Amino acid sequence: MSISLTAQDHTTIRTAAFGAVTLMSFAAVRSAHEVATDGTLALASATGAVGHVLAGKKRDFKLEAKSSAALAEQVLPALTASVRLLEAQDPAEAANFRTTVTVAVEAAARAHQGESPALDAMTGKITAALNA
Repeated sequence: MSISLTAQDHTTIRTAAFGAVTLMSFAAVRSAHEVATDGTLALASATGAVGHVLAGKKRDFKLEAKSSAALAEQVLPALTASVRLLEAQDPAEAANFRTTVTVAVEAAARAHQGESPALDAMTGKITAALNA
């Protein structure tokens, strides 16, 4: 099934995916850079319509990254909105988005190998937003 995404849909999806990785880097205990790198590399492996959206080099979104709280207020609703807009057009692509973000979050968390309760908590919040 072919899906039709608006420019705003692209912005929402990019904000959600890259924002999730940024949230993970904010929760990092040691190397925020390593967390962000691992998560972003995982996003680069995305396929399907989501992969095409994430591969677009447009910087059409701005993450309000002054604090974890401000970023979460922007990113968590974007995750939920992305799933809903994709689900409305193609449930398989919505599942692809969930999987893509989950893999990126797991890759980001792997940098700390289970040593960070903050990363675990952020992973839970991101997962809840994806499944809301």
